[in-house]
Amino acid sequence: MKFRYCWLVAAVALGSGCGKDERDEAARLTKVLTEKQANFASANALEKTFIGSARAWCGGITANGGGKGAVLDENAAVAAELAKNSVAVGAELSQVRQAVDDLSLKEEFTQGVRATLATQLTKRQRYLQDMRALLDQAGPEFLTYHQSKTYKGDLFPGGLGKLESMLDSYAIPNDDVGAALGALKSKYN
Repeated sequence: MKFRYCWLVAAVALGSGCGKDERDEAARLTKVLTEKQANFASANALEKTFIGSARAWCGGITANGGGKGAVLDENAAVAAELAKNSVAVGAELSQVRQAVDDLSLKEEFTQGVRATLATQLTKRQRYLQDMRALLDQAGPEFLTYHQSKTYKGDLFPGGLGKLESMLDSYAIPNDDVGAALGALKSKYN
């Protein structure tokens, strides 16, 4: 009887210990994602505002030209401000990605969740960096147009055509953090 009891205790101890590390790891990742959910929501809101402003500004310029005189100076200032906004969005996304990257994860599922999230965040950051680069190039070009005596107001910096096509193909950001939390909760409820 004692022998059977020992086997039962050992089986229960072994059964309760299996997967504990995996669940603990998932709990740590869930905690970090929950803590960074506000940063992610802020980044999404900033990004939507940034994209809306950039679309309106860029569309007006590509349709009507860069303008003349003080309008060119204003367009240079707007390009600089939009570039700063793209940096701010990228910084918010970077905080989320860095917090997730800092976790030491060994289990395959949690590593997969982290890798998927990091890939999505990195893709968005690169997109924002590409847009910022085009905006950074456009600002000085507007100022150069202002200095030119032959400029008639109908041209615009070449990078704005590419920026406009990027903005046209832009999709509203997904709730990548929410999706990662959902995957963790469904597996480790």
